Amino acid sequence: MAKVVKIDETECIGCETCVELCPEVFALDDAGEKAQVIKPDAVDTDCVEESIESCPVECITIEDE
Repeated sequence: MAKVVKIDETECIGCETCVELCPEVFALDDAGEKAQVIKPDAVDTDCVEESIESCPVECITIEDE
């Protein structure tokens, strides 16, 4: 089963930490208020783990698809 990167957008506070650390995987939504995953299959990208560890509300996960 494939793994994917996910963000709980209801918990996201829009701090942009993940976007700054890993812009190839995360971006702000059109309103600029919440982060979203733009490349969910990038689970092996080094910056994904750093983003997970740096998220102040712990809303980023790697889950089974």
